[in-house]
This record gives sequence, C-alpha cells and structure tokens, in this order.
Amino acid sequence: MSHPTNKPIIAVGDLVWDVLVKPDTVLLPGGDTTGRIALSPGGSAANVAAWLARVGAPAGFAGSVGADVLGDLIAADLAREGVACHITRIPERDTGVVLVLIDRDGQRSMVTNQGADFALLPEHLPEAALRGAAHVHLTAWSLFTDPPRAAALRAAAIATAGGANISLDPGSHQMIRQMGVEEFERLIAGMSLDLIFPNRDEAAILSGERDPERMARAIRRRHPEVTVVLKLDRDGCYVLAGENGRYFPTQEVAAVDATGAGDAFNAAFLARYLRGGDVATAARFANAVAGWVITRYGARPPVDETLRALVRTIGDQG
Repeated sequence: MSHPTNKPIIAVGDLVWDVLVKPDTVLLPGGDTTGRIALSPGGSAANVAAWLARVGAPAGFAGSVGADVLGDLIAADLAREGVACHITRIPERDTGVVLVLIDRDGQRSMVTNQGADFALLPEHLPEAALRGAAHVHLTAWSLFTDPPRAAALRAAAIATAGGANISLDPGSHQMIRQMGVEEFERLIAGMSLDLIFPNRDEAAILSGERDPERMARAIRRRHPEVTVVLKLDRDGCYVLAGENGRYFPTQEVAAVDATGAGDAFNAAFLARYLRGGDVATAARFANAVAGWVITRYGARPPVDETLRALVRTIGDQG
C-alpha cells in the first residue's frame, strides 16, 4: 500500500487540551500531595495529525473546538505543527479538556469531558479535502456517541469514495465494553477499514483472546481485508498483513508518561507504510517514535535533536 506523497493523510476527530497530573506520591481519598501538573495540546486524532507532520508526511485535520480562547490557542498550535486544519468553531460548547492521571510507571488514565469535539456534525466536514486525501485516520472516540459518530462515518464514506484508505484506532477498551463489542463491530464493519491499531487491552476485548497472534487473527477473521497493527507497549508490536504475522520488538526505555505514545506510533507507522508499503520499516519507525514519546512528558513533547536524528535515519530508510 503506497500513495503519492503530495496527497495528505487526514485525521478526523478530537482536538482538546490535556491537563496532565502526575502525583509525587499515592493520592489518598481526601488527601493532598504535590506533583507535576501541565496543560498540553492533545486529542487522539489531533495528536496523529501533529505527529504525521513531525515525521514529514503531508498532514491534515478535521474537527471542532469551542468559540473560546482555548479554542483559538489550540487551533493555532496545531497549525504551527504544519497541519492543514479544517476546524469548525462551536459556540454552544467549550473546547474539550481531558484530565490525564499518570502513575509512577508512566501509565495513564483519562477522564474526558464532552466538549466541542463531541459536537462535530457531517455538515462540518471538509468534503473536498477528504475526497482528495491519500488516507483518512479515525479514532473510536468519534464513534462512542452521536454526535460525532455520524460525522466520522460520513468522513470514512467520502474518503473511500475518493479512493483513500481508512485506518482506525479503537480508542478505549473501557468505552468498547460500555458500548458493547457487537455494536462496536457493527459500526466499524461498514467503514471499509484498511488498517486497525488496537493496543493489547483493546485487542483482548475485541478478540476474546490473550495471546497477541491469536488476538490479531481473531480480529482478521471478522475483518478479512484489514491489516492489524497490534501495539504491545514495551513488547513492541505485532503486525498481521495478509497471511503474514510478525513481531517487532522495541528497545527498553525508562517510561515517564505514556500519554499520546499510541497516537505517535499510529502516525509514524502510517507515514512510513503509506510512503513505501514496507511493514518492517514502518513498524520499526513507529516503535522508535513511540519510545521517544514515553520518555518525555505529554503527548507532543518539544522536538529535539534526538527525534530529528531518528526521523532522518529510520524514517528515511528504504
């Protein structure tokens, strides 16, 4: 699978602020402690768009924010990343905010408010841009409620009609469980998916399996044409493309914050895979970029020379 590099990869979905909270000690009920608190640009779909631009792919984003100062700031930040933004302002809703609680191992739990990002409607979509895209990436956060579900499904339909491929991140094992696996599967079955990016927990609930290879093959049985890219955290990833499945290990790193690492992985994999169609290079690149992210704070840490060198070496292979 490859596409001309001048056609954009467009992420459709959420653009929000992350409030990152990492306590210095265990936070007891009714207690107090010190810790690190930061406000950082986020949103799964917007993170993918930003990381696509960071690794050199032509990137676009479609979504909605509030008609407020926080919306102004976050839209401008995404544009500064080099993303072509198609952002609708929703006066009736505040810009979305996600509370991200980070434990001492760098794992995160999230509480999401239903802000302006949940008010995206089909009529807000940039149809011409979607028809001209090489690829459209969606997150299941756009499927769990309606709106924005109708907009996400419409975006997939427009892009498919225009010849684009579609990818999906299942988003949240807890939300899939609350929706019901069968209902979730029913929704995504109509999206003509080409790639799916579950993490270990999401793959387990979708497949009923625990072994990565069995998880991937169970998902494939329900979606025969899909390439399954299973994210396994410190164990790297497992990719099932066609009938060929393969593990790709990653380097051990000291995790600081896992927020956004999966989004960066998705973007890096897509950028490299769509450019040359090589699974191995895409997987190695995605592992390396995600590994860089988890050693830093926030979903989009400031770019440094380590990342630039990584993009130059692994990203330019092939």
